[in-house]
Amino acid sequence: MSLSVGIIGLGEVAQLMHLPLLADDQRFTIAAISDVSEELMEYVGQRYNVEKRYAAASDLIADPSLDAVFILTPDHLHADLLTEAMKAGKHVFIEKPVCLNKHQIPALLKEQKQCSSVVFVGYMRRYSRSFLALKERMPDLENIRHVRIRDIIREAPYFTRQTRPVVRGKDVPQEVIVDGQQRTTAMLRDIMGEDATKDQLRAYQVLTGLSSHSFSAMRELLGLPKSVSYAKQHGGETVMVLFDYGHFTAMYEAVISDIAEFDAGIEVLTQSERYHATYDTPYIRNLPTQLSITRSTDEQTITEVIGPSYEDPFRIELDAFYKAVTDGASYKTTLTDAANDLNLFAEVGQKFLGED
Repeated sequence: MSLSVGIIGLGEVAQLMHLPLLADDQRFTIAAISDVSEELMEYVGQRYNVEKRYAAASDLIADPSLDAVFILTPDHLHADLLTEAMKAGKHVFIEKPVCLNKHQIPALLKEQKQCSSVVFVGYMRRYSRSFLALKERMPDLENIRHVRIRDIIREAPYFTRQTRPVVRGKDVPQEVIVDGQQRTTAMLRDIMGEDATKDQLRAYQVLTGLSSHSFSAMRELLGLPKSVSYAKQHGGETVMVLFDYGHFTAMYEAVISDIAEFDAGIEVLTQSERYHATYDTPYIRNLPTQLSITRSTDEQTITEVIGPSYEDPFRIELDAFYKAVTDGASYKTTLTDAANDLNLFAEVGQKFLGED
């Protein structure tokens, strides 16, 4: 069965990840596209031979020929577009975060109860082979002593300039840009408050973007923490969080810098074992990931390496989305699942506000 899909938002994540994967997969047909940039629609339409091009996302969602929509827009548009797509009975793949603050979640969950659509949230790291291998081999929670989760990265442009430059529409009206900035700030302040500083707002936004992958992965492996013990931000793009799991602490650190590396992963330590799953930048396709497990006895230390795997986690999650839509298969990155991250973001954000 081939699914007819419409793509809303033709920017970086669409051009680098979703459009190429959908075009290569015979189970999907890219039947319609929508973006505020006519230039981008012309470029993508020609490149992928898509005739239906909608200036208004609402018109794409209303297209009765489409089975599913991919919401790949700026984050401030997610909640509105998802609501509209669910009302129209469309299956939805939506990039994380599903929305920008926890106050938007109840209405989304209420709407989903009234429809039968699949709402699949794009947490691609939870579908990477290194993560899946770690989950399969995880030690019992009672044996864990410490967990360390890292996102020490440089952002996309450094990598894309050297590999696959992103086409950017230069015809987006200034009023659309300003409106998006104002709406985003309003949604951030709705959770952080009117007195939050610029750096505190930026740090919360880092949580909803970069950190959402790690928070989501942490929850799948460990469950929800008892509480957030500590959180601190510096300059908006350096974040440290300690999650209380009772008999151990999960430590999260994020740094966005100009150092050209992508140091991301999860480490789980027991008394005699160290599990270390790695990720690389998603902006260069098919880079290797792996899991290493080091075990020590009184006499020796042995390291087992699972991988490297070159399989694209975006492809793996696309397969899960297809099976959810066509076979009714269960899937883990649901709207209800994603709501847990919005609650954690809010809790961490309140810790930011208590900074000296």
